[in-house]
Amino acid sequence: MQPRQSTKKELKRIDFQEHKKHIFDFLRDYEVEDEDVEMSGSQDNKIRKKYYNYLMEYADNRRVEIPVEIDDLYDWAERNPEFPQDLPEAVVRNTVRYVKLFADAAIMEGMPERDLETGNPGDAVLKSRRLVQESSTDPHAVQEPRNRIPKELQRNFQVVFIPPSRNPVQKIRLVNAAQIGGLITVRGIVTRITEVRPFIQVASYVCSKCGCEIYQEVRSRSYKPLTECTTPSCVAIKNKSPLEFVTRSSKFTKFQEMKLQELPEEVPEGNVPRSLTVYLFGEQSRSAQCGDKVTVAGIWLPLPKTGFRALKSGLCTTPYLHCTHITKEKKGYDTQTHSPEIMEEVEDAVTDPNIYTKLAKSLAPEFYGMEDIKKALLLLMVAGVSKNLADGLKIRGDINVLLMGDPGVAKSQLLRAVCRIAPRTVYTTGQGSSGVGLTAAVMRDKITKDMVLEAGALVLADMGICCIDEFDKMEESDRTAIHEVMEQQTVSIAKAGVTTSLNARTAVLAAANPAFGRYNKNKSAQQNINLPAALLSRFDVLWVIVDRSDHDRDLSLAQHICYVHQHDTFPEMEFQAYSADFLRAYIARARQFEPTIPKELTEYIVMSYVQVRQSSLTEDGQYDSRKIIGTPRALLSILRLGQALARLRFSNTVNQGDVEEAMRIMTEAKRSSLAEEEEFAEFTDMKTRIYTDVRDWLRVKDESRGKMADLMELLQGKYEDEKIRECLEDYQELDVFYINTAGTYIQLVET
Repeated sequence: MQPRQSTKKELKRIDFQEHKKHIFDFLRDYEVEDEDVEMSGSQDNKIRKKYYNYLMEYADNRRVEIPVEIDDLYDWAERNPEFPQDLPEAVVRNTVRYVKLFADAAIMEGMPERDLETGNPGDAVLKSRRLVQESSTDPHAVQEPRNRIPKELQRNFQVVFIPPSRNPVQKIRLVNAAQIGGLITVRGIVTRITEVRPFIQVASYVCSKCGCEIYQEVRSRSYKPLTECTTPSCVAIKNKSPLEFVTRSSKFTKFQEMKLQELPEEVPEGNVPRSLTVYLFGEQSRSAQCGDKVTVAGIWLPLPKTGFRALKSGLCTTPYLHCTHITKEKKGYDTQTHSPEIMEEVEDAVTDPNIYTKLAKSLAPEFYGMEDIKKALLLLMVAGVSKNLADGLKIRGDINVLLMGDPGVAKSQLLRAVCRIAPRTVYTTGQGSSGVGLTAAVMRDKITKDMVLEAGALVLADMGICCIDEFDKMEESDRTAIHEVMEQQTVSIAKAGVTTSLNARTAVLAAANPAFGRYNKNKSAQQNINLPAALLSRFDVLWVIVDRSDHDRDLSLAQHICYVHQHDTFPEMEFQAYSADFLRAYIARARQFEPTIPKELTEYIVMSYVQVRQSSLTEDGQYDSRKIIGTPRALLSILRLGQALARLRFSNTVNQGDVEEAMRIMTEAKRSSLAEEEEFAEFTDMKTRIYTDVRDWLRVKDESRGKMADLMELLQGKYEDEKIRECLEDYQELDVFYINTAGTYIQLVET
């Protein structure tokens, strides 16, 4: 009977020595076209050996890091059929092993060697060790593994892998145990980072009796130092010789621990954001700080534990990401993340003369009305242009908006709508946020025992938008923490010996309820809002949303809400509403422009600001407590809104129409806080106000007729005599008023 043949495929073992030889050929022979060479040069001069040149730079002390791109391995495999086709995939799956293979291949014979005579002080120490070993009288001492010079000391470079472009960036919550030991790429926000500390890689000892050097390679976060000499001559002695730790002969590298949290837009609704620990070694350290949005490529590894820690942890282990490559994203809005089809639609849409109104209506079409408020929120996302002057002065370009109003007017929903569209936002509430939760907290690291910074909401929203709901519920001490952020756009920390300044270049969008539950227009804005003037002046637009009782408006609002609930969408508009992806792409394209103010508009802007300033004063030149005070910051608000409007037109120049629209938005925001009679007196001309008073006075008279003396007595307390006379003459010519020849009585002509 013949034996049954096995149907299982035999697993092919990887010959790492064979792979090492091919890696050596790749590092030595891989060629690329040099873009720095002029086109007039010969074809041979345009070709350079990429990684061989890297090693030459290392040999000349001009490079410490050897970056190996996995895409180059795929390219080399396509060019050379004899090259193992599975090697690039093996590097991605088993990165730890191949880091050593690449490092060993880089110092093989045939590769550039460092000149120990002209190298750095560490090379001189390495040369002296070799001379000591060669002149050693004890042949067994050199054969001892711990007495040999480890490879970590023979190479002072760092091999890092850049992941292939075909591998997409992975979400933090999707990283699993199957990827242990492999190369992964994740994106997130840095929430905590430690100071740079020296990390020991090779510990060197000297025996006090035989004088031999003993080396101990450290491969974990903790190690037990050697205390006794291991050379045969010292081992034979019962009284073993002690060892002395030699700092100069040891090898240290820079080390930094970072906590990476997943992006807010990647967190499923109702879930807690996940985070992972990242270790930065060597040249990768100091690559990021709290609040930065980074993309990290690294090796996903378990943290080894020994002794009682391993016994306590049981079968669970703590994974971490050994960083090999890190890139920092400078901006939250990026046109590269959008498809070419959407960008073509954006370029076509800018020619629409009504694009400004259509974008605003598409911001949150489920909510009825509030077009001007949506326009203000659209300008908040577009923002103005930030300026850094030569003397260090910074002028912010972000626009801050405060929505104040009655309950049930969709303030919180508007904040959520902005969070859905803006690519980088942080949503928080005043009741659940403290001062350090908004800015930054100083904590003690459990491992290094150092004082480290943990970023708050405003720091995490750097280059984005921070939405703060229930702004009025914050404690006074916590509310003052954002004063610096809203104007200087930095967070200064001086706690527990940590003195630093973090970037918080964010736009603040806040929503608050009035102090009396509902906005009372009979009281001043200061009494209704119950916020200090120092904080209110930092908001560019302060909008009061009042729930007025109006039959026609209430009917339209109720029909709109019922339609949304019935059809799960908003009613049809006169145009097709733009999607959130289109809005993000349009805003990203608009933010690429940096509009400037032309000289011919200077006088107009100055007069517009003076008009806003004077409208906040009473007749005797004092501040009117019933109105929102226009501070000198209002001038910068006009400039910021004008620049945002110019960006929406894809223009690098602000025109008069942009300034007029900016003034209109600020005027409408101011109008929203006034009572009806104050609104009429504030935003109508004097002749119209005089006519209205005369008409109302005559209508209560018999036959709409009254004595001129009584009328003048009523009007002279409010208006000038000349203005009253001009108004009566004009309306008499229009046959609105009839005044007898003697001028003793006046009558309203009914039409």
